[in-house]
Amino acid sequence: MLKVVQKNSESNEATAVAAGAWLLDAIVRDGARQMLAAALQAQVGVYIDAHRGEVDQAGHRLVVRNGYHQPREVTTAAGAVPVRAPRVNDRRIDEVTGARGRFSSAILPAWVRKSPQVAEVLPLLYLHGLSCGDFLPALEQFLGSAAGLSAATLTRLTTQWQEEAKVFGKRSLADTDYVYCWVDGIHLKVRLEQDKVCLLVMIGVRVDGTKELIALAEGFRESSESWADLLRDCKRRGMGAPVLAVGDGALGFWKALREVFPTTKEQRCSFHVQGNVLAALPKSAHPGAKAALAKIFNAQDKDHAMAAAKTFEADYGPKWPKAVAKITEHLDVLLAFYDFPAEHWIHLRTTNPIESTFATIRLRQRVTKGPGSRAAGVAMAFKLIESRPTPVARPQRTPPRGPRTRRSPIPEGQARGTTRRIRRRSASRVTHRSTGLDYCSPSR
Repeated sequence: MLKVVQKNSESNEATAVAAGAWLLDAIVRDGARQMLAAALQAQVGVYIDAHRGEVDQAGHRLVVRNGYHQPREVTTAAGAVPVRAPRVNDRRIDEVTGARGRFSSAILPAWVRKSPQVAEVLPLLYLHGLSCGDFLPALEQFLGSAAGLSAATLTRLTTQWQEEAKVFGKRSLADTDYVYCWVDGIHLKVRLEQDKVCLLVMIGVRVDGTKELIALAEGFRESSESWADLLRDCKRRGMGAPVLAVGDGALGFWKALREVFPTTKEQRCSFHVQGNVLAALPKSAHPGAKAALAKIFNAQDKDHAMAAAKTFEADYGPKWPKAVAKITEHLDVLLAFYDFPAEHWIHLRTTNPIESTFATIRLRQRVTKGPGSRAAGVAMAFKLIESRPTPVARPQRTPPRGPRTRRSPIPEGQARGTTRRIRRRSASRVTHRSTGLDYCSPSR
């Protein structure tokens, strides 16, 4: 029951709980202050003792204590901690450079106002949806200080990210062998401009199973010219042709891929195709069609998938030929993932590895109503994608061995993970002719 007036005992109890919470925070911060002061004193003591034997002509020490610096607050994970760092008077002169010696604390460098942990959290909060204007009210009470939480701090960060994105776009790709790559485009509304920015994104997997961003560039929609420019730039920087490229049904990329990397196999996203098929069917036929499509893309091997596709064509072709044509006309590029190791099928049959990354970009766009400029949008997407490393099963590309089947039944008492590791270790390996890295080519 809602009570407008609380009893005195309840009010006193709530006040006592709040006072206890404040006291706990005060104790933690005071303990952090004392420990930090003791650590700084110990560090200065070690530095002075190390140079105790160095004296001038009058016999005076060259390295001595010199009081304290001005007090300041340092924002840490425990809150704002007041600190007054000890000073050192170092009168030693370097014989080579002529520069005077200087003591620099590794615990608390000069001008530091935030601990590295807090400094790393701020851009993550910004990237994952916290608006610039919300930093002060959200973190000031939590950290006990507003120092270093202004919008100007984040503005400097975005400027730094733009420079990092430019450097990233010019790096060499000659030393990296990408086995698989996923491609897609995302459109961002620019808040201060009329048009939208189209970002073309390529994410690849190295031989060791590490997923990373390959390239990120602006494009004119998702045209073949824009994709061809991006692929040519990657090839110019030393990127070799990946074995398999996964994408949706955008024709621009596939036309550019055949022109720049003609040996790369194509894999269309099964999720997008299933959506197109269901859109061409009446809702009453959706349950049966979903089950039939699942048999195609979740089959035991490629032969069973081809048989399931023929069954789907026989059941739905007479009534809905347009829906069936979306499967039968592109069956070779829809089932290309079956030619690769079964451990990789779940990653290769859809563009989920890149769509999951786009979800964080869309979240940030909804909060800020779009970036303020095209450069800021590219920088934001670059940092969001770069901060989401997701490992993929190591692509040990074994030689052709005929049709691959899904994982065999597990003997009783044996863990599935153990079986998977044994299978990976027993796979034979071939050496890439250009890089010397191990790979496993798909079945021809």
